[in-house]
Amino acid sequence: MIRVQDLYSSVRHALRGVSVVFKAEQSFRIQVVGAVCAIVASIVFKISTYQFLIILLLIGAVLTLEIINTIFERLVDSFQPRIHPVVRDIKDIMAGAVLIASVVSLLVGTVIFWPYVAKTVL
Repeated sequence: MIRVQDLYSSVRHALRGVSVVFKAEQSFRIQVVGAVCAIVASIVFKISTYQFLIILLLIGAVLTLEIINTIFERLVDSFQPRIHPVVRDIKDIMAGAVLIASVVSLLVGTVIFWPYVAKTVL
């Protein structure tokens, strides 16, 4: 049986984790601003439900990857000093994963929003 108190506690801890990342990571804050802009643009341009779902999935993927990146950074920093070459590689690889997801999201967002923007501007 699901206990409401346990569920509440789990959600509270998860939100605290998101808050920690939001406060500590500038990249995450920038990505949240981008996510809000994408959601606002979705509402303003009245994109289709399927397009909106794609936008939401990409937002979720980028923000989740950024949180995972933060986890990796903190984890490897706790085991080895920052200057260790393997630590640097791990951190750069995770940052690369976030970068790829962000660029792909930006490209998909451009493809989705361009017709709406062009129709409005032109």
